[in-house]
Amino acid sequence: MSNKQITILNNLLNEIEHNVPNKEMSNIQVSKVNIGWQLDHSLKVINGVCTILLKTKPEKYKRDFNFWRLILFPFGYIPRGKAKAPKIVQPPSDISSEDLYAQLEMARKHLDKISPLPKKSYFIHHIFGILSKKQTLRFLEIHSKHHLKIVNDILKK
Repeated sequence: MSNKQITILNNLLNEIEHNVPNKEMSNIQVSKVNIGWQLDHSLKVINGVCTILLKTKPEKYKRDFNFWRLILFPFGYIPRGKAKAPKIVQPPSDISSEDLYAQLEMARKHLDKISPLPKKSYFIHHIFGILSKKQTLRFLEIHSKHHLKIVNDILKK
């Protein structure tokens, strides 16, 4: 199962990479921030979550019930403008292409490293609660698609 999810995430990384040349584009009617912000934030989340997933102790994993996860994960949907990105995953004011490409390379390496992790490796999300490895990969997919949809909407206008 996780190999399929890793493939999906690698495809999303390819889409992020494809949009790096558009990093300066913006449309205030779609988002207050530009495409570079969307890409940088997505990469910071992937790299940050993977770093945490790699450090967890699977024997300490405990399943939990989470209303928002139960509602939003099956639909693969995060509502726009409802949550504020934690400071640690907020992009800097100046986003360089070089930094985006470096983060992309790191994200690809992280996906290779987390692929063989045990199922009970986990990540604790501030809204979605305790996420197993499978749920964490699903979160990363949903989150990346959310920001890439914003990127695509900026490009359409």
